Amino acid sequence: MSQYCKITEGLEVVAWLSSHTLTTISQRDSSHPRHCKHQLGGQRLVNTDSLHFISRFFSSSDVHTEAVQAALAKHKERKMAVPMPSKRRSLVVQTSMDAYTPPDTSSGSEEEGGQGEGTPTSSQGSISMEHWITRAIHQGSTTSSSSSSTQSGGSGAAGRLADVLAQTHVGKSGNAPSTSPASTSIPQPVTPTLPAMLLLCVLNICFFPGLCLFVCINTCVSSLGVPVSSRVSAKIQQLVNTLKQPRRPPLREFFVDDFEELLEVQQPDPNQPRPEGSQMVAIRGEPLGVVTNWPPSLEAALQRWGTISPKAPCLTTMDTNGKPLYVLTYGKLWSRSIKVAYNILHKLGTKQEPMVRPGDRVALVFPNNDPAAFMVAFYGCLLAEVVPVPIEVPLTRKDAGSQQIGFLLGSCGVTVALTSDACHKGLPKGPTGEIPQFKGWPKLLWFVTESKHLSKPPRDWFPHIKDANNDTAYIEYKTCKDGSVLGVTVTRIALLTHCQALTQSCGYTEAEIIVNVLDFKKDVGLWHGILTSVMNMMHVISIPYSLMKVNPLSWIQKVCQYKAKVACVKSRDMHWALVAHRDQRDVNLSSLRMLVVADGSNPWSISSCDAFLNVFQSKGLRPEVICPCASSAEALTVAIRRWEESYFIGTPLLSMQGLSYGVIRVDSEERLSVLTVQDVGTVMPGALMCVVKPEGVPQLCRTDEIGELCVCSIATGMSYYGLSGMTKNTFEVFPMTSSGAPISEYPFTRTGLLGFIGPGGLVFVSGKMDGLMVVSGRRHNADDIVATALAVEPMKFVYRGRIAVFSVTVLHDERIVVVAEQRPDSTEEDSFQWMSRVLQAIDSIHNVGVFCLALVPANTLPKTPLGGIHLSETKQLFLEGSLHPCNVLMCPHTCVTNLPKPRQKQPEIGPASVMVGNLVSGKRIAQASGRDLGQIEDNDQARKFLFLSEVLQWRAQTTPDHVLFTLLSSRGTVLSSLTCLQLHKRAEKIAAMLMERGHLQDGDHVALVYPPGIDLIAAFYGCLYAGCVPITVRPPHPQNIATTLPTVKMIVEVSRSACVMTSQVICKLLKSKEASAAVDVRSWPPVLDTDDLPKKKPPQLYKPSNPDTLAYLDFSVSTTGMLAGVKMSHTATSAFCRSIKLQCELYPSREVAICLDPYCGLGFVLWCLCSVYSGHQSILIPPSELEVNPALWLLAVSQFRVRDTFCSYSVMELCTKGLGLQTESLKSRGLDLSRVRTCVVVAEERPRIALTQSFSKLFKDLGLHPRAVSTSFGCRVNLAICLQGTSGPDPTTVFVDMRALRHDRVRLVERGSPHSLPLMESGKVPAGLPSRGGEFLLQDKDQIWVHCAHNGSGYFTVYGDEALQSDHFNSHLSFGDTQTVWARTGYLGFLRRTELTDASGERHDALYVVGALDEAMELRGMRYHPIDIETSVIRTHKSIMECAVFPWTNLLVVVVELEGSEQEALDLVPLVTNAVLEEHYLIVGVVVVVDIGVIPINSRGEKQRMHLRDGFLADQLDPIYVAYNM
Repeated sequence: MSQYCKITEGLEVVAWLSSHTLTTISQRDSSHPRHCKHQLGGQRLVNTDSLHFISRFFSSSDVHTEAVQAALAKHKERKMAVPMPSKRRSLVVQTSMDAYTPPDTSSGSEEEGGQGEGTPTSSQGSISMEHWITRAIHQGSTTSSSSSSTQSGGSGAAGRLADVLAQTHVGKSGNAPSTSPASTSIPQPVTPTLPAMLLLCVLNICFFPGLCLFVCINTCVSSLGVPVSSRVSAKIQQLVNTLKQPRRPPLREFFVDDFEELLEVQQPDPNQPRPEGSQMVAIRGEPLGVVTNWPPSLEAALQRWGTISPKAPCLTTMDTNGKPLYVLTYGKLWSRSIKVAYNILHKLGTKQEPMVRPGDRVALVFPNNDPAAFMVAFYGCLLAEVVPVPIEVPLTRKDAGSQQIGFLLGSCGVTVALTSDACHKGLPKGPTGEIPQFKGWPKLLWFVTESKHLSKPPRDWFPHIKDANNDTAYIEYKTCKDGSVLGVTVTRIALLTHCQALTQSCGYTEAEIIVNVLDFKKDVGLWHGILTSVMNMMHVISIPYSLMKVNPLSWIQKVCQYKAKVACVKSRDMHWALVAHRDQRDVNLSSLRMLVVADGSNPWSISSCDAFLNVFQSKGLRPEVICPCASSAEALTVAIRRWEESYFIGTPLLSMQGLSYGVIRVDSEERLSVLTVQDVGTVMPGALMCVVKPEGVPQLCRTDEIGELCVCSIATGMSYYGLSGMTKNTFEVFPMTSSGAPISEYPFTRTGLLGFIGPGGLVFVSGKMDGLMVVSGRRHNADDIVATALAVEPMKFVYRGRIAVFSVTVLHDERIVVVAEQRPDSTEEDSFQWMSRVLQAIDSIHNVGVFCLALVPANTLPKTPLGGIHLSETKQLFLEGSLHPCNVLMCPHTCVTNLPKPRQKQPEIGPASVMVGNLVSGKRIAQASGRDLGQIEDNDQARKFLFLSEVLQWRAQTTPDHVLFTLLSSRGTVLSSLTCLQLHKRAEKIAAMLMERGHLQDGDHVALVYPPGIDLIAAFYGCLYAGCVPITVRPPHPQNIATTLPTVKMIVEVSRSACVMTSQVICKLLKSKEASAAVDVRSWPPVLDTDDLPKKKPPQLYKPSNPDTLAYLDFSVSTTGMLAGVKMSHTATSAFCRSIKLQCELYPSREVAICLDPYCGLGFVLWCLCSVYSGHQSILIPPSELEVNPALWLLAVSQFRVRDTFCSYSVMELCTKGLGLQTESLKSRGLDLSRVRTCVVVAEERPRIALTQSFSKLFKDLGLHPRAVSTSFGCRVNLAICLQGTSGPDPTTVFVDMRALRHDRVRLVERGSPHSLPLMESGKVPAGLPSRGGEFLLQDKDQIWVHCAHNGSGYFTVYGDEALQSDHFNSHLSFGDTQTVWARTGYLGFLRRTELTDASGERHDALYVVGALDEAMELRGMRYHPIDIETSVIRTHKSIMECAVFPWTNLLVVVVELEGSEQEALDLVPLVTNAVLEEHYLIVGVVVVVDIGVIPINSRGEKQRMHLRDGFLADQLDPIYVAYNM
């Protein structure tokens, strides 16, 4: 029964398949008794049924669709709860279907789009189509369309997330333990297996809150033990659970000795298929037959037909109703072309200086519905021997790709544009009626070619008809992958030879009728419908794009009406006809002998061809009529299938995995990862074809290897106009054998098509070079991805022709992005299901992850002139953040597998050592000291007093009328002031009140709740006079009592305050109804109103017995949300004031402007203490007043001729933003900053270089010297570690390697180096303050330690557990000097000895603060500082006003404030993810888009990231959008 035959040499199967086993392509044939294979005697014998791939009747084109549907249905009944993103309801737009106009869904012939197919608006047609496809599949039909839709409406489980991914890559671990998210629940709960759970690490899902149907809001306990009840925390917990699972592929951990972060290099798969066939040989097409009556040139052919058959119809145009609009005869074409030629040469310019000479280039600008005018102009140019450059009509000045077209015209030297009268009238006009110059275009003279506008040529003038030569005939534009436009020159001999080759291949004869649906200005439409038709005196019926939109069946109707022999279409036209087909009985396609499919090389083309044949075979369509072809702008027609009945057709099933490695493997067993390709015929007559490797030297491929098709023929393009280098690489290629010998002395032309030559010389195209995406070393074609996406319930949720696939480079590898236009009638849940199914299908079939899948509203993607997607413009919009998607789904975890390896934690080796390989090398500790307070000789009389209260009493006696404090109002006027005596007397009265009314004793704590002003100062010294310990507390905000009052209450309780002193206004506020709603007002300690003070003095002023006793408590909330009260002794307070006095040279004759919050840190010391100690006058400016008058601070500095001023970053930012456009008006008001000697920013963070530089540059014109602006640095344990003094050198800036910082190392690099981070020194170390940090010579980074007299004494807590934090204030070195007591600052930084010298002549030690240890994030074993990531994020998009990041377990959460439309929120998700990946090698866990002002900022301008985290987890942010990376 078994019959075997040896594969014949004629079929060349052995050479093509090499040693590979050929299997049948259909599983349903596998049960056939003859389905087997043998190898006998070392020679392969193959069952005759194995050659089924040669016949389309044994391999159906629905394999791709079936594979997708099988992959999606594999786990049909399994469900999974996926954390859905949150989206504000205002973003969910309900589209009215009544007012909706469908998009122009056409593909046209755009090379740059490649995915352009469209769907008419008929819903009935769509239902009919799906019904037919379903019936065909169930009946076991051998042909089907890739547009088939699964009937999954009733099951509800067909689109569950991750089913396919779980089975493909990680499905091998079938016995892995199952996991289930504890914080989510779904209907019919199941326990996902490990592979299913791993999918949660794949998707970055960005959707609407309406989709949170499967996530219940349960109370979960985080890994930190903090109970949180919110939907956000449930999603976070699910992410935490899933991210504990290992990702694919596993990353090995290591420690980099040289601190480099090396990206993971993709290792080649040892099991990857490799080509095994022999080296291919070039295939020669049939000889180009020299027919005796072929004309010597195309112009000669036009002359012949125009004179001997002037009434023969050449071209019939149609109107939008499908009726003939105009018939152009050969006589009219000939006479009008002569007229155009004469006018071009003689009526433009003058006789002496004509504008156009033979050989010049002119633009042809004609609409797609006027082929007759274009044809006349084109042949007129040929007769005039000028070179036509056909382009599209620019409808607006901002058309997609229009600027690049203008660049092409400019490079070609085009000065004249030929156009029709109707087109000229439709062009945009300026105010004067002239056509404006389009962006990027040269200045053009527009010339209308209608006969009524032209002069008759003289009778003695006649164009010179030459034989075809090597002069350029025309230039065809080509849009590249990057959006640039090139001009391909075609010579006259190539033009003629190409027409002859097409005539021979297609068997064209005189007077044949051809229906053309394609763009007649370029490519196949131009070659068949304008050029070859004239050579053979054929009659072309041109179907305009506008008619196809109204009536997709129009081209079929014209074939029937005119009994056309040939039709030139695209697969989209066949698809449209299928959708619109309604069993029309009058359709008869028996006249067709050839149906040329222009995009027959696309992977979805075969499904359209087979489905079209299946439907219309009963209408007279013969199978051999369908003739796919392959073409390119460079090589013209590459191959075309012949129309003879006996012609064999090949449709092999190729393994997708093999194709991704560039290897041909015929695969029929798995059927989930195969690509069905159809042949595009054989090599063109007179041509020689070979396949070369796509990269590197043009070496011949093996017979089983995919490569770029190259053609050697006269009938190809000649060059890229004006680009000799690119021309050489494309049009002058000499393919070589493996030995390096060229295979021909004649050059080949690269076609830009990827493919191979199969049995019998059949040409197969598997993709395009422009659509090639190399991901992790494997090649994927954009068209294949589109075909897979189309097979997932096509036409139901997205428009068939409106899908764009491209790659973006992220982290040194290409990442796939899919963008599609969503139908307006799709629900959010439907869209999400479709997107998740597309991801499953692509991952299963192509074994590659999609980085981003975005859905945009209908009609929003940039279009090419024929309605296809303009791919490069779409990609540009995506990269710019201007795409405005309505749904985004990102999957960085599957795609990004080349992250640096996680850092391995090393054992502690001591702060003075550094890892050198495996050895520990000890180095000296970096140490810097300020001047010794005890050795400085000055006239400081305050030194003899141990307590500030004594200094104030001494000043009240010696200089009673000297003004110490001046408070300004928002208008800049003096609100109040205090002299030494006034302050002393007011403090006495307050002390008396504390003793009498408060009944306080020595050492009792008193909370001072005052607005910034003089009352706060008087109350502070009143407490010192009474022996009480003051605590300054920011008062609650009257408009926000509910949020601010609990903090006040907490500080009062934690500090164990015996009473509260405040003003009368705040006293009423504390006892108001609003306050009682926020806190328990009955639990307040006694509240004393200091507006009504007693008139008598206290019996005696308190004098502490020991200077080490407590002077005051400094309470503040850190940026990490920790409330800490630091104990400050009298000794430390006096030493602190003395250090600042010496550093800033403060004397009684000085005025200092202070614009700081006076409640904690250095701000409090400068506001309340320093003036009393140093005697200088402090100009007090409350920062809140700048919200009313931003110029208040700078005007006060100018008005009082201040030399020294202090501010916060928030004040500086307010001035920079609020006064940026007012510098001229301020200058006219007399604002002068030239006297400013020091402008110090008080902060507890790394200096903000960008802000200080912007401030300096902005106010430079007002006299501000750049060196005057500097920073200070303080922390909880020491309020002023660094302070820029008057005698120190200018602040220095260094650049460090961010990658080394993550490894706790410091490497100095040059400015502008990759990954460089600028760090400005935080100021000079003040007098009396040694400090210890990392040694820059070690390239080490460590925590900063300080040892000095004005360190804090320790933390004050209610429960007396100071021992828990005692190491902050009482640390000792474990080597060297082990006796000295140091305080740990909690900040990371390093010291660097500079070449600069200070006033004492000593070398200047610069301290560089990197960041707070509490805020640093440990991710992947490395230390990241939030400010670095935030800086990267803010730069990504102009609409991001502010950003904050924080970690939650092992997730990175990024919160961005959006300034602009809420519709831009989804644009930010890919940009943020890309930026953090590129610059920091981190995958963002969650992206949260919020309104401006949501990120909390304290009075010092520092972000309260932990407060933000708590608000996010408690679902209190009211976000615009929340996107989860899973």
